[in-house]
Amino acid sequence: MRRSPDTRLCVHWLLAAALVALAGCASTGTMLPSIPLADWPGRLQTLLPADVLLLGEQHDAPDHQRLQRETVVWLAARGQLTAVVMEMAERGHSTQGLPHDASEAQAQAALQWDNTAWPWQAYGPVVMAAVGAGVPVLGGNLPRARMRATMANPAWDQHLPAPALAQQYQALRDGHCGLLPESQIAPMARIQIARDASMAQTALDAVRPGQTVLLVAGGGHVLRHLGVPTHWPANLVSKVALAQVEHASAAIKSGADADAVINTPALPPRDVCAELREQWRPAAPGQKV
Repeated sequence: MRRSPDTRLCVHWLLAAALVALAGCASTGTMLPSIPLADWPGRLQTLLPADVLLLGEQHDAPDHQRLQRETVVWLAARGQLTAVVMEMAERGHSTQGLPHDASEAQAQAALQWDNTAWPWQAYGPVVMAAVGAGVPVLGGNLPRARMRATMANPAWDQHLPAPALAQQYQALRDGHCGLLPESQIAPMARIQIARDASMAQTALDAVRPGQTVLLVAGGGHVLRHLGVPTHWPANLVSKVALAQVEHASAAIKSGADADAVINTPALPPRDVCAELREQWRPAAPGQKV
């Protein structure tokens, strides 16, 4: 298969969208408050207090990274932000100990940032807002070195109830545009669940009384019945805000999985599956890969 540098981001986006869409179909309960982008972060106070605030994004939506930065600035200015946990860096790496005036290069080195998977131009402003405020940014994602063992460990299959696990499986099929062999569905779901566990533990370790940990991740990772919150103790107070692009098919309509939806403008049309099929197309004989 040929892969361009943005293949991983493309898959991340598709999988997040598929998980949120499936959750939207399955959710029941009260209607969610909808927050216009222009009203954020002024409406953030309605989600507090919280030990952890989960902010779900669509990875290719620049407005979502902008609102993440605004959230960091708003919370830090009020002395309420104790840490920022990001899916976009691996657990074990952090900006802890960097000075307030640290450079972007220093922050990237501290986080061991993978710019091919997560463009720094999108997420760097989020990181640097926290660094400038003296708030540590913590990598939350499962380290790549642990992925092979995770894929082979069937114990992860027992974490979610059967209906939720089935949703994870379907999201993987949809998120890879039907290109992923069925034999890889269960191993890949184990990675998704382990990623959620890794982010959950990172956030839990950072919790401080009277303050809030901000956790930034793809929309599918923040859902209550599927994602990070399934790995927390019942006494942890968390709130979920999901950024959602206008007209997106991934629609959360009830409070079962989130506390609020932040609406952002529509993006230009994009056939992500066509891009992925081209990126994963087998190379022709003699063609360099």
